[in-house]
Amino acid sequence: MSLQHAEGDSPFRAGYVALVGRANVGKSTLLNALLGHKLTAVTRKPQTTRFLVRGILTNPRSQMILEDTPGILDPRQAIDKAMLRLAQSAARNADVVLLLVSPWRNMVEQELSTASKIPGKAPVLVGINKIDLVRKVELLPLIADLIKGTRIKEAIPISAKHHDGLDLLTERIEACLPPSSPLYPPDQLTDQPERFFAAEILREQILQRYRQEVPYATAVQIEEFKERSSGKDLIRAVVWVERESQKRILIGKHGSALKRLGIAARRELELFLGREVYLELWVKIRPGWRDREADLSQLGFGRS
Repeated sequence: MSLQHAEGDSPFRAGYVALVGRANVGKSTLLNALLGHKLTAVTRKPQTTRFLVRGILTNPRSQMILEDTPGILDPRQAIDKAMLRLAQSAARNADVVLLLVSPWRNMVEQELSTASKIPGKAPVLVGINKIDLVRKVELLPLIADLIKGTRIKEAIPISAKHHDGLDLLTERIEACLPPSSPLYPPDQLTDQPERFFAAEILREQILQRYRQEVPYATAVQIEEFKERSSGKDLIRAVVWVERESQKRILIGKHGSALKRLGIAARRELELFLGREVYLELWVKIRPGWRDREADLSQLGFGRS
């Protein structure tokens, strides 16, 4: 693709866009909406995103490598610190940082404190998400408050859920990207392997189906991912938990809960992959894995 796009003499632009913000503010919903494809897990529970999920959006004017990061939170365990480091690293190395915030005035000051802590020197845009939940007349003074005395370049009201304001947001992001040839083929949606998304799909189903602490005490590890020229693909996954009681809950009476989880996960995997899958699930105990750096490293935390 030429550096000059088809609409005129403006240069083609490409670069990395880090989506940052507190947990449950809608970063994953926005990534999926911009891509027009469900690439990352979305649930009502906070801290759904644990890893960096990278989506590639290419149009005649630009190519954005959108990086959905874990929600910024006050770290209590080693896993929280690992996720915070990942979000900070993405922001530090990005060409543009998009800080997503909630639209309620009583939360603005709290979420604006995030902007002052964003590392690096990339321009910062703010997406005021979920504007469908507030009176829009209240947004203008809110926007003025947001950008006053900060490194924020501009604030754009959007609703990722209802695709409101996304064209303007895309335009503003593009303007901040450096002139560059495309960094990836124009038809590529992500640079992450299918086995990564297999683990994320399975974890999404766990988050949706189990309550309280159990989903957060689980980690999914794909032990085998085998594509077959004939027959179903084989995916063998281990769900790690911290205690025997959590294992019993995940498996359920006579294995009924694990069976339902497997059926739902297999259905989602087949939709994502576009082919049939044979899924094997095992539940194993790894005590205290969320607070041990060695376990976190082995389970892939901290990798981008």
